[in-house]
Amino acid sequence: MVNDTQIKPGRAGSRRTLAYDYAKILAGTLLMALSVDLFLVPNNIVAGGLTGLGVLTHHLFGGGVGLITFVLNLPVLWLGWKHIGGTRFFIRTLVGVVSFSLYVDLLAPLLTVPTGDRLLIIFYGGLLNGVGLAMVFRGRGTTGGVDILAQMAHKWWGVDVGQAMLVMNVVVLSLAGLVFGLEPAMVALLVAWATTLALDAVLHGLAASRQAVIISEKHEEIAASIMQNLVRGVTVLEGTGGFTGEPRKVLYVVVQRHEAHRLKMRVEEIDPHAFVVISSPQEVRGGYPMPWRS
Repeated sequence: MVNDTQIKPGRAGSRRTLAYDYAKILAGTLLMALSVDLFLVPNNIVAGGLTGLGVLTHHLFGGGVGLITFVLNLPVLWLGWKHIGGTRFFIRTLVGVVSFSLYVDLLAPLLTVPTGDRLLIIFYGGLLNGVGLAMVFRGRGTTGGVDILAQMAHKWWGVDVGQAMLVMNVVVLSLAGLVFGLEPAMVALLVAWATTLALDAVLHGLAASRQAVIISEKHEEIAASIMQNLVRGVTVLEGTGGFTGEPRKVLYVVVQRHEAHRLKMRVEEIDPHAFVVISSPQEVRGGYPMPWRS
């Protein structure tokens, strides 16, 4: 019989986290496969990377897009295992590649193409692909393909990863233009753009917060007003004027997007000449609650 003291803490949590990771990978590849089967393949739209090569090969010679993509990924998987991430990387990437390939080929005969409208293809195709890819990334997985090749190019030849991926995708889309014509290739570029927007939105959020940097001689009054009226914490930084060489107090505060206007009004009421910079942070985490907030 095992009592509570014999159970190692954290093991169940780590297993649960691992299960969540793989669930995210499987759900993400499902969304990506739906994008391919519903919007891209039926309309001769080529995604970037090895999936795009799979679509081209399917169109020219037949065969399942998923199976072709899987075969193309085999040498890439081996390279990634040997030179980049080891066993853990290999297993997660293998799950992503296999599940995506199976989803694409198993779902294709069961689905009905919803539209041939280019605008809907760009929006929904890019949305499904981007959200799915973001879920795979959140599960700490990959779907193989050109991202691994780009990392290899960076490791071996010092090429920037983003530039390497861009070159590879341009090659694939150029081949698509030769096979399908210019218009589908142009649509594919817009699908890639929509995918990037959806990916960034899921991974980094829609910038619901705003960060403000405030420099003013009345910094104490401004900080007190923000904490009292907006109920937001303020960090006071030490700065030095580059021109005058005089010490300055710099206020840093993060507020919700809808509070940004109120913040500007509070600052302007106290010091109309205050220097204020408001921007969108990529991600906001942590912080300390205000002592009087429930």
